[in-house]
This record gives sequence, structure tokens and C-alpha cells, in this order.
Amino acid sequence: MPRLRSIQARYTTTATALLLIVLIAVSASSDLAIRYRIQDDAFNDAERVASQWSAAVRNGNMPSVIPTSTGVNLIQLVDARGKVLGASREAWGKPPLSAIRPPADDRFQRLTDGCLILMAIRVSPTADAPVVYAGIEEPSILRKHRLEYFFAGSALILLIFAAWMTWAVVGRTLRPVAAIRERMSEITVSDLSLRVPMPPGEDEFALLASTANQTLARLQEAVEQQRQFASTTSHELRNPIAGLRTQLEEALLYPDDVDSRETIQGALSATGRLEAIVNDLLLLARLRVADPAARELVDLGKLVEEEADVQTNGVPVYVHAASGVWVCGSQIQLIRVVGNLLSNARRHADVSVKVSVESVDGQAVVAVVDDGAGIAPADRERVFERFTRLDDGRRRDSGGSGLGLAISRDIVRSHYGTLGIEDSPRGARFVLRLPLMDAERTVPPSPQEASPQETSPREASPRKTPPQDAFRQDAPPPGASVEDRGVQPL
Repeated sequence: MPRLRSIQARYTTTATALLLIVLIAVSASSDLAIRYRIQDDAFNDAERVASQWSAAVRNGNMPSVIPTSTGVNLIQLVDARGKVLGASREAWGKPPLSAIRPPADDRFQRLTDGCLILMAIRVSPTADAPVVYAGIEEPSILRKHRLEYFFAGSALILLIFAAWMTWAVVGRTLRPVAAIRERMSEITVSDLSLRVPMPPGEDEFALLASTANQTLARLQEAVEQQRQFASTTSHELRNPIAGLRTQLEEALLYPDDVDSRETIQGALSATGRLEAIVNDLLLLARLRVADPAARELVDLGKLVEEEADVQTNGVPVYVHAASGVWVCGSQIQLIRVVGNLLSNARRHADVSVKVSVESVDGQAVVAVVDDGAGIAPADRERVFERFTRLDDGRRRDSGGSGLGLAISRDIVRSHYGTLGIEDSPRGARFVLRLPLMDAERTVPPSPQEASPQETSPREASPRKTPPQDAFRQDAPPPGASVEDRGVQPL
């Protein structure tokens, strides 16, 4: 049985209470109107009869026994001393119908005496003029309160019917909610494949069910990704731990046959890999909670140039940066993103890496292009998944954790930007987009407040002058898939 606080009970109680108020008002007004009409008709009939016999008295034609021919059967002629001078058969031998006499200045007066409806008319304005009383008994519909009983019974029937109809209609309307609630109670973390039933139509309940199913689908996807992430993390951590254990056991079992220095170096290498993976995992967790207080205005072009200067090993990096490309963010995190992209590109480039920084349509755009084998379109989103390392990446760098690009994308998203891979004639083209800011702002606003600012590109001193064939435009399009580009944490 639904609880008294349920929507069905509340709606039924509210509707019944409102209807009760309306019925009381309607019944009371109707009762008064009907009572007034019945009494007014009775007074009019009595006045007509009293006027008739008042004229007869003035003309001297008043009989002692007054005949009646209408519903007004109680007629009396009473003098000033209260003596009945004449009466109808129904009023003969009875005391005066009323002791009230109309005043001299108002010959006509309506009276109600007990259960009687009377009309009193003074025959003449003189003080001792007799009075003609004509009246009838109050109708039984008024005398026995039948009218009130009728309205009360009708109102009670209407209330019961309205309460039942409201209960049934609201219950039928809320039936999809009950089905959704019942199905939601059956869904557990171990089985998120269930979905709530979709009610027919396109009303609010259908939208609620659709939203619930979409939420469940996203939750199921997130849980599955979390499980896969936990499984992959365990696998990634198990390998260096197993290698470390093997080296230590070998040194313990065969101390004379093992080079202690080499063993310690191998253990340190495995420990370093474990530390890098754990640090990356911690960073991924921290990125879920952004710290607005740590944000500042950053010259993105200068940051890219400085980071390119830091990375001196490997293929050369050529930077072309426009001036005044300012963004709001954590400089340390943005350095990590740029460093990851540059390390990634240099690891897979054949000859050189080209970087451009410019402002486009209110956005700061950083493009990092290498001239390597490229990334197949089918793998362009997969490389941003955690612990994803494609075959070519494993071949070039077996020590990468597979978290570099995942961390970079999470950092960019925490800065309200995007990081993706776009088409390039040759190699891979990573494009970073961030909201462009005004360098004169002392307090970095939210991304919604950021307004585009036009900047004039400056010929930033490239770190090196690129050879003519650094990026061959006639190179074949990207072919086989390569790794998430095995970014090492900085």
C-alpha cells in the first residue's frame, strides 16, 4: 500500500480537499438561493391573498368564515385588541397567527413565526385598524432540512468519486516511475547491463527513463573502463615487480655468479619504472580535481620555445611561435603537456619535428608535427587511452608507461581545451587548443569569460633552420599503426 507521504496520496488528499472547499461553497450558496426562492414565492402568494381580503374588509364584504382557493389556507382578520374577527376553516378557533402588527407607516410586513410564512397587511393606516394575516406552513423541504441532506449527500458522493478518480489517474500516471524504481533497485555494480523500461509516448516520464538509461550506459562504460584500467595497471606493475624480484632472488641464490653492481642497477631501473608509473597514476587522479588558485597567465609561445631548448637530444625541433599567445593555466602542467608532445614527436620522427604556436578564432593553437610513419585514423583516439602502446612504440621505446598522452589529454581538458590528432601529409600532427586570454588580466577569468584577442605572429627564432626536405610533402600517407608514442614522464 502506498505510503501516506507518497505523491499519489498527496495529490489525492490535495484534490479532495480543494473539491471539498468548492462543494461547500457551491452547496451553501445553492441552499441559500433555493431557500430564498421558495420563501419569496410563498410570501408573494400570501401577499396576494392578504391584499384581496384587506380590500374586502374595507368594502365591508368580509365573511366570518373566509373561503380559500389557493395554497394559502391560513387566513385571519384580527382587530387591535387581538380578537379574531374572521378566519379560514384551517385557522378557525385558533389564536392569532402572530402578535406582530405592521406599523402605521408600513402597512405590509413579511413575517416568519415558527414554521409559518405569513404576510400581515394593515387594513387602514389608523391605529386601531384590523390586520389581515395570510400564510402557509413552511414547506417540508425547508422544515425538515431535506435540502441540506440532499446537498450533503451529493457532495459526499462527488468527493468519494473524485478521490477514487484522482487516486486511479495519479497511480496510473506514476506507474512508469514505479517500474523505473523497481528496475533501478535490481541494478548492482556487478551487473550494469539492465535498463529501465521505456514508457510509451514522449512525456516527462519517457524523458526520465531515457535519461536514466543513458546515465546507466555511461556508468556501465565507466565501470568497465575502470575495471580494464585496474587490470592493465596490475599487469603493468607486475612486469617490473617480477623483474625486480627475479634479479634479487638470483643475487640471493647465486651471489658468486652475479655482478652486484649490475644487479643493483637493474633493480634501480625497475624501481624507477615503478615510480614513474605510480607518479603518473597519482597525477591522473589529481587532475580530476582542478585547483583554480594554481592558475596563472602563461605565454604559450615562450613556453614552447623554452621547452624545445631543454630537449636537445635526438632529432632537431623547429619552432615558429606568434607573439602574445596567452593562456590561463598551470605552467607546470602545460610544460608537461608540451614536453610529452615534443618527446613523443622526436621519438617517432625520421628527420625533424616542426612546432607552430598561433591564435585562431579566440583559441591558442599548438601544432606538433613529425615526419615519421604517422598514426592510422583508427588508432588516433585509442592512443590517448591509458596504458595504450602501439607496436611501433614498443619497438622504439620498451620502457614507456603508455600514460603520457592520457595524462596530457586530461591536463588539457582540465584547462578547458582539446588535444587530438589531425590529418597530415606525412607523420603525425598533434594539435593542442586552449582558450586564448588577455595578458593584461591580473586575475584569470573562467573559460566562459575568455575573449578572443588578435595577435600578430612573430618570426620566433627557430631553434634550427629546417632543411628543405625536413617535411616531404610528397611522402606517402600514414600507414601502419604506431604506438601511443610511448611518452616518458618528465
